[in-house]
Amino acid sequence: MESSKEAALLALMEKTGYSMVQENGQRKFGGPPPGWEGLPPPRGCEVFVGKIPRDIYEDELVPLFERAGRIYEFRLMMEFSGENRGYAFVRYTTQEAAQRAINLLDNYEIHPGKFIGVCVSLDNSRLFIGSLPKDKTKEEIQEEMMKVTDGVVDVIVYPSTTDKSKNRGFAFVEYESHKAAAMARRKLIPETFQLWGHTLQVHWAEPEKDVDEETMQRVRVLYVRNLMLHTTEETLRLEFSRQKPGSVERVKKLTDYAFIHFHSREDALAAQESMNGKLIDGSPIEVSLAKPVGKDKDGNRRFGTRAGHNGTTVGVYRNSSFVLRSGEDSGIGLATGAAVIRDGLCPRPLSLPPHMGNPYAVDIERCVYPLLPGSSLIPGNLQSLKPNQLSSAVSLLEYICHKNGWSLPEYYLYSTMGHDGKTLLVYEVVINSTRSSYMPDKVCAVLEDAKELAAQNVLQNLR
Repeated sequence: MESSKEAALLALMEKTGYSMVQENGQRKFGGPPPGWEGLPPPRGCEVFVGKIPRDIYEDELVPLFERAGRIYEFRLMMEFSGENRGYAFVRYTTQEAAQRAINLLDNYEIHPGKFIGVCVSLDNSRLFIGSLPKDKTKEEIQEEMMKVTDGVVDVIVYPSTTDKSKNRGFAFVEYESHKAAAMARRKLIPETFQLWGHTLQVHWAEPEKDVDEETMQRVRVLYVRNLMLHTTEETLRLEFSRQKPGSVERVKKLTDYAFIHFHSREDALAAQESMNGKLIDGSPIEVSLAKPVGKDKDGNRRFGTRAGHNGTTVGVYRNSSFVLRSGEDSGIGLATGAAVIRDGLCPRPLSLPPHMGNPYAVDIERCVYPLLPGSSLIPGNLQSLKPNQLSSAVSLLEYICHKNGWSLPEYYLYSTMGHDGKTLLVYEVVINSTRSSYMPDKVCAVLEDAKELAAQNVLQNLR
């Protein structure tokens, strides 16, 4: 069997003229291919292949992936035993070939009942640095990062939504290569590392997903960021309609950014060129084409935010409804449930999912009652309530902060990819008054669950 495998690989090498070398737990086919001149292919030319059956090798995989285009390099991860490790990286000579491979071969049935997965391989060179002092400028942060790490190319800092003279407590640091970023992350990741007395949170920035050029050619929605919180949708409509009155179809503003829908792509492009960098309510805005991220169940196009400057995607715009909140959103609300009073008389219990319940609140009477005509309504606030009236850890944590005279908790959203490809979420909670930050050791698939879990983690630490 071993000799037959070797014979098949030798036949492949002889047929294609590619070399093959095994090193560091991987077998490299090509890189460069025969007759290649010049620099290696640019970013975006490589795909990741997963769920490969362990008994399949290059003699079967290479011809399959050659259907999409010319291969620059094929790297199959190998076990010491000689089996493959179930995944590989295929680098094409062009980005178009890489995209074609995804379209043709993702979920391809390579053997009966065995389906491979193919997606973009991300050569990430950007780190997310959290828990930074909010009074530091981009120049100060970049200077410090260049002192402690090598290969810093740029630092991306965003102003606070409430005070444009301050940053949001995080930055994206761009390095000259993935290797430089990985070395920096290794140096910064220990929890003892500090800058300006702050223990840093260091994560890989999740790159923004690329959208194919054909789809982008049809986009007629602009993404506008760095807005003032008090800027209204009507103001945006007027500003973006100045060149051509009536060109704006609708506007949706969410905290410090917005989506401007135009009737035509030509009007959107003209507005992008004229409005990018302009001042609105005293704040210089950034304008770019919104990137579609898919369609909802009704077939409507969704647009992903760029709140992380091609770093972390922390929001999704869908049918004028904001699904994920921005990373700086620290808005706290009392937990709500769904109940219908059919006869207007009897209270009915609320049936919240068990994972949304709060283990720190006791004796909660989970009922709703009819609001009778003529009832006297008195303005209330969180401090006037009793702890057992707060049905979520999020609201109870805010209550405790008020009671102790602390600043309100700030929630910073992070995401990671699960083994099944699902996006998983976790919140870091920062309480500036106590100079402390908390992050649970679990992630959630649902945003509200992630926030509730983060608050529960803080309460547990605060005891």
